[in-house]
Amino acid sequence: MRIIAGKFRGRNIKANPGKTTRPIMDRAKQMLFDRLEQELDGARVLDVFSGTGSLGLEALSRGAHSCVFIEQDHKAHELLRENVAHLGVEDRTVCWRNNGVNSSYRPKGVPDLVPFDIVFYDPPYPLAMEHFKAENTPLYKALDRLAADGVTASEAALLVLRLPVRLDPIVPPAWIRTELELKVASMKILFYEKHGETEDAPAAGE
Repeated sequence: MRIIAGKFRGRNIKANPGKTTRPIMDRAKQMLFDRLEQELDGARVLDVFSGTGSLGLEALSRGAHSCVFIEQDHKAHELLRENVAHLGVEDRTVCWRNNGVNSSYRPKGVPDLVPFDIVFYDPPYPLAMEHFKAENTPLYKALDRLAADGVTASEAALLVLRLPVRLDPIVPPAWIRTELELKVASMKILFYEKHGETEDAPAAGE
């Protein structure tokens, strides 16, 4: 796996072997970041279900200000930390070993890294298929917390969902789907803009 453009172009990063995480293909990543080019400069990024950091590190390479990574799997988190050190971006990142569904999305002690302007949300496909088909599921409530004041920016924060191509997700009304959609093989990427904020939701977990 590698960084495909920007400051760290061509630098290799480690991927987690096996099926625990699902690295994005270069073709899909190129399409995604070509569409995000105007949004990245100086952006504060959150990468949820980050795996070993492919999306967040690509964003940093292309001009993002910072990235908070959330990954629960022990091995993936270990490799994520190695990738961050390999690129020398420790001062602009937080590698948070935390549950991507139940997280508060409020990292402590890093006021310069929040609120987030761009959120990459890449849940495991079985989890997405189970929880994005109805309201008030754990993933639905997680996206509600992401829309809270102080978590994501009040001015049109961007949510990027990577999902199975056959899934049409139900998400909270604070997130408005844009017309942009990318499809590659069995996956699709949907883009949502935040309009309004939810109340300051209580933390689900730390």
